[in-house]
Amino acid sequence: MSLVGHDEQVAAFREAADSGRLHHAWLLTGPEGVGKASFALAAATRLLADAAGPRVGLPGIETPDDHPIVNYIRAGSHPDIRILARLTKDKSDDLARSISIEQVRSLQSLFATTPSLSPRRVVIIDAIDDLERPAANALLKNLEEPPAGTTFFLISHAPGRLLPTIRSRCRQLRFAPLGDADMRLALCRALPEEPAEEIDALVGVGNGSPGRALGFAGLEIATLDAAMDRLVEQGDPTNAIRAILSKQLGTKAAQARYEAYLERVPARIAAEARRRQGPALAEAIALWEDARRIGESAVHLSLDQSTTVFELATMLAKLAPAPGR
Repeated sequence: MSLVGHDEQVAAFREAADSGRLHHAWLLTGPEGVGKASFALAAATRLLADAAGPRVGLPGIETPDDHPIVNYIRAGSHPDIRILARLTKDKSDDLARSISIEQVRSLQSLFATTPSLSPRRVVIIDAIDDLERPAANALLKNLEEPPAGTTFFLISHAPGRLLPTIRSRCRQLRFAPLGDADMRLALCRALPEEPAEEIDALVGVGNGSPGRALGFAGLEIATLDAAMDRLVEQGDPTNAIRAILSKQLGTKAAQARYEAYLERVPARIAAEARRRQGPALAEAIALWEDARRIGESAVHLSLDQSTTVFELATMLAKLAPAPGR
């Protein structure tokens, strides 16, 4: 199993693992979707593989895809790893609001026995921000008196909201957004069939977060961006572009692509604003503020999709040179 980017974090963890003084709890912090969970799973896999022996001969925290430990973990049958995340609600695909105290208490069955395949076991909590307060207090007891051979990986998108007593018992690794080259590599691995232009568009929309970018996969973001570029560069004197966008994005079946459009329009206006000065800059900023307000409230207020698409497209067209407005 391999990870894209985050070389400094990999090196820090590798040094700690090789020193024989591996901290029992690691707090992985940073923006959502940048690879913290992937790091946790890769590091956990490598720890369990090395502990089971023989040691893996690869650098960093990689483990060969054909390694038995990798196969056990992918099949969900490794007895010495536990991953806590929000569960789905009964009779629904929606996730629960939090990780419950019952889930944290279920770890006691793991700790009540010795590890099965090696002297080591691992717990991943994704994300610790989602723990109920009682669940956080229950976990704290395990962090204060860690079971022998156990390593915790606690993923946090907002570490400032965690109990100070939890933060103080962890070694923190801070993760930053990926650069464009690493973003492109991560997306090409995840979406090998996507054309290059769509990968490039996803890199742009992801803002350094592969997880965020993958949320837009399959929505033809490159086509949306091209339409927005035409509006900004040429305007829409006959309403043709706006009419096509309204028709394409105005149905319930297009909801996901519509929501992507709501995010992309303010971003496109902001990109144009950065190229302007004086009154033209002020105009772009005003349009950006209006577009952001609409984009953030349209779904919540159940605004008519076709009308909203047309209105936002008109804002883009106002950025065009005067003859094309």
